[in-house]
Amino acid sequence: MTHDHDHSYGQHGHHHHHHAPVAFGRAFAVGMALNMAYVAAEAVYGVLANSLALLADAGHNFGDVLGLGVAWLAAWLSGKAPSDRYTYGLRGSSILAALSNGVLLLVVTGGIAWAAILRLVHPQASAGGTVIAVALAGVAVNGVTAWMFASGRKGDVNIRGAFLHMASDALVALGVAFAGGLILVTGWRWLDPVVSLIIGAVIVFGTWSLIREAMNLALAGVPIGVDRPAVLKFLGELPGVAEVHDLHIWGMSTTETALTAHLVRPTAPLDDEMLHHACEQLRARFSIHHATLQIETGSPCELSPEEVV
Repeated sequence: MTHDHDHSYGQHGHHHHHHAPVAFGRAFAVGMALNMAYVAAEAVYGVLANSLALLADAGHNFGDVLGLGVAWLAAWLSGKAPSDRYTYGLRGSSILAALSNGVLLLVVTGGIAWAAILRLVHPQASAGGTVIAVALAGVAVNGVTAWMFASGRKGDVNIRGAFLHMASDALVALGVAFAGGLILVTGWRWLDPVVSLIIGAVIVFGTWSLIREAMNLALAGVPIGVDRPAVLKFLGELPGVAEVHDLHIWGMSTTETALTAHLVRPTAPLDDEMLHHACEQLRARFSIHHATLQIETGSPCELSPEEVV
């Protein structure tokens, strides 16, 4: 909806298009239950089989269970209504969840790498058959969980974080099973810690882009996928617009993008239809769902210099 208000400073057009969070509650609940059961089994068999790869992956999967819980909580909080204190609601919690999930994975990876290095220095035997069986079960558990989040991974960084965790876990479990088979065939005990280090490298590689995007959103950066110069060009080409300044684009959450800008229209009359069209195009072309446009007639504006915020 577009609201136009006359003020002494100009005209403001507000366009709000609220996105209802996609319901992934069932996926979170099932995913957490499956992974918690698998973590328990993996830890027990890791001790019995004396496999660092299984124990390392159990620690990683436990981190993912916590991460799923945080992502679920954030998805729920994002649906809370605005209040006097939190005028955007709690949508930003999804950004914090995505960022904390990425950091948590890196911390777990550091522990995996350290334990693997110690095991390389002091190799120990492990039961390859047990490793293979447990790891293949992990492929199934993590694969099913990732599939449940697949439909939401493109439009929500928070959901994408959950998907990436589960998908990477499925691939890592395949690697652990492969190592178990090689240990059975060759007897090379050093394969177990080497696979653990490879697991760590895969986690870091898969997590880095998530952390970078979540950090960008946390710092109110322009969301990835939004072309700011193209937005500026579009606004500048609107009828009667001579100048655009104080343009800001940021993520309100992992699914909603906001924009504010001042449009200088020195000779054009007030035009509700133009504002409505501009906001509709911002949504359709740039996925900007919450736009606030302030119209000015050309009087000096203290926010017009590019470096002024």
